Amino acid sequence: MYRFFKKFHLERYFSSKLILAIDLFVSVVASMFSLFLIQALLHPISTGLVSFTIKWLLCSAIATLAAIVVFKTHYGIIRHSTLREIGRLGMAVLLKDALMLFALMVYKDFTFTSADTLVVICDTLFSCFSLVAMRVAMVLVYDLVRFKGKENRHRIRTLVYGVSDKSVALVKRLASSPHYVVVGFIDFGNKQNHTINNLPVYNFNVSEDLKQVVSQTDIDSILFANEDEARNEQNRLLKFCNDCGVRVLVAPKIDEVLDGKVRKGIREVKIEDLLGREEIKISMDEIIAGFRDKVVMVTGAAGSIGSELCRQLATFGVKKLVLFDNAETPMHQIRLELEGRFPDLDFVPIIGDVRQLPRIDFAFRNFKPQVVFHAAAYKHVPLMEENPCEAVLVNVIGSRNIADKCIEYNVEKMVMISTDKAVNPTNIMGCTKRLAEIYVQSLGLAISQGKIKGATKFVTTRFGNVLGSNGSVIPRFREQIAAGGPVTVTHPEITRFFMTIPEACRLVMEAATITTGNQIVVFDMGESVKINDLATKMIELAGLRPGVDIKIEYSGLRPGEKLYEEVLSNTENTLPTSHDRIRIAKVREYDYSQAQSAADELETYARNVDIPTMVRKMKQIVPEYKSKNSLFEKYDRELEAEAKK
Repeated sequence: MYRFFKKFHLERYFSSKLILAIDLFVSVVASMFSLFLIQALLHPISTGLVSFTIKWLLCSAIATLAAIVVFKTHYGIIRHSTLREIGRLGMAVLLKDALMLFALMVYKDFTFTSADTLVVICDTLFSCFSLVAMRVAMVLVYDLVRFKGKENRHRIRTLVYGVSDKSVALVKRLASSPHYVVVGFIDFGNKQNHTINNLPVYNFNVSEDLKQVVSQTDIDSILFANEDEARNEQNRLLKFCNDCGVRVLVAPKIDEVLDGKVRKGIREVKIEDLLGREEIKISMDEIIAGFRDKVVMVTGAAGSIGSELCRQLATFGVKKLVLFDNAETPMHQIRLELEGRFPDLDFVPIIGDVRQLPRIDFAFRNFKPQVVFHAAAYKHVPLMEENPCEAVLVNVIGSRNIADKCIEYNVEKMVMISTDKAVNPTNIMGCTKRLAEIYVQSLGLAISQGKIKGATKFVTTRFGNVLGSNGSVIPRFREQIAAGGPVTVTHPEITRFFMTIPEACRLVMEAATITTGNQIVVFDMGESVKINDLATKMIELAGLRPGVDIKIEYSGLRPGEKLYEEVLSNTENTLPTSHDRIRIAKVREYDYSQAQSAADELETYARNVDIPTMVRKMKQIVPEYKSKNSLFEKYDRELEAEAKK
């Protein structure tokens, strides 16, 4: 009903002409009712009744019109009526019946019967009552419609996608929602019209079908029961919704419900939903058993991966969670989040730097972690290309410091987070991560071979970009779209592998559980994504047209940036594990003494900011490191020339 009244601008006033017509109609009906009532009760006239009735009603219309014009009752705003307006209405009725009384006297040659008197009295009473009642009814209807309007104005009219059990269950969940009103289902195909739960099912094949449905139902959005359905429709229904200006929403997942409370409500579909894959099955029971009642430490705990690791570990029943990071504000934020969501969790936030051995020793000495997740790292390729010494100190020396302390304090297992950029690196960041892998793996092998005393198992996990991580391309594109563009892509053909942060963290913990240690583990990242397509989809999800509302510009590859990333997850370069999405990389193994000596040399060069010597040494240790689009390419040429001599 509100939608109907809204089309007629509910907040505007009814026109005076409409009020006049309503009053005229009500008054004439009251006169007719009065005449018929008296005739039925007294039967004083039997002949000429039809002729008299017509004249009586005509007289009523003329007298009513005259009275309304004289007292201007049709100019009042009905919903703001007061007793004064009611009084004027009563005076208009008296004038009407005075005029009718005079007309009746003329008609009967100034002779009256008791029936005539009763007719006039009844007309006065019925007219007054009917006109006042009509105004009261109009005020009540207006208030009712306005109340429903306030309620519905903030309720989103939506169609639920699909007719699966999940879709039907979603409709039932939203039955009493104060925010959403489901008006039906929408599904693909040419199916006969039918209903589910008394709601119609609409079908679509092309964009015009959806436009017709939108026009028919006046919907604001289409709601998907889960991200998988939205992802399957990204090249069809989502595009149609963009053409029609219809919002696309998705319901929260099961794991977004905690202690019976929904952590996240219905939200708009994000690019992360479309780039994800079907949920990877993880043996959570085994993972939880591997961490329950243990002291777990996470370095880089305030970062994208580190903070998600903390969130998931908080649900595993760990004995204590030690958070280690040098970023004060992000650490404060994750602390507040953990305090709010996990009030029973025993956790300790430590501000510290992996480059500072005394601070690391303080954390290990005081809290005795049994498992360490090492996620602290510098990760931005262009920035590390410009600051190579800091990349070495954090990514290489920081990882060495953590690994050495794990040995010293008998940590059971250290899990290091690496990257696909460590595969055939073309930049400083990728090479430093490969050097960290080399040190950690060689240390683990030395322990297993009895060369070094220790019991720690080392596992390195290597994967690609995570969706929505701090400083990554997706948040950057969102900012550019919000600013009106342009969206900048480095190259029209550049591709990247993507994985959601929760998915990456679950795989990290799964890898830590199923592997024996001293291995580099790679994940099945699925299909690579063209960044140009990513930008296009994000613009469309914002309800805008790529190239028209928001332009895409190409800025050129940045220093050290690859056109395509590698993860070495194929069967030729990897060995299988018990999980089909996790494989063990076949990589060159280094002797620990050589890795230790190389790390010491690199630390000296980095602390002295001797960039040329340091980079040349990095290329000698990792011969597959070939710089691209970088000023360090000259060292590749120099080393090649030296090798030929």
